[in-house]
Amino acid sequence: MSAADRRSGRAGNDRVGVGVVSRVPIPTPTTPAPVLDVALVGGGQFRLADQRPDSFTLVVFYRGLHCPICRGYLTELNRTLDEFAATGLTSVVAVSGDDAERAQRSVTDWGLDRLQVGYGQSVESMRDWGLFVSKGISESEPGLFGEPGLFLIRPDASVYLAAVNSMPAARPRISDVLGAVKFFTENDYPARGEA
Repeated sequence: MSAADRRSGRAGNDRVGVGVVSRVPIPTPTTPAPVLDVALVGGGQFRLADQRPDSFTLVVFYRGLHCPICRGYLTELNRTLDEFAATGLTSVVAVSGDDAERAQRSVTDWGLDRLQVGYGQSVESMRDWGLFVSKGISESEPGLFGEPGLFLIRPDASVYLAAVNSMPAARPRISDVLGAVKFFTENDYPARGEA
């Protein structure tokens, strides 16, 4: 178990590869979310610890400018921010390891005129959040980048829901997330998967 696992009290996930076994911390529902403090496109800083939503903060980790699936995903999220706000989910951020220039290009090229976009997430932070980290396989991809993840965080900064992907496809649909948030808030549904 890594030192980070021992300090956080979080369980780990064994990842077995050719001759390699490594422990990756998994943010467990009902435990404190990992630190998230990133610069925002357009200025300012997003600090998860400073968020005070009525229901949840939605954190979406995306692969970066090179990912066309991320473009569609974040464009849809940008369009549905008012619907999320109606559920009390008023804090939404999309985060990648891209640098400031690539993140700005994502905002501009993808028309993300309302969504907060954070950039510069470190590989260490990606691993703290339990994200899969990939090596670039083309010139358009960074050397290392995080694969997608989606988290709902309660106002007390504890993890409520975690969905992590090892590939760009098959992530939770925005419409399904919105429907789930409505159900969770209307029914005071408890976090699951904490045992």
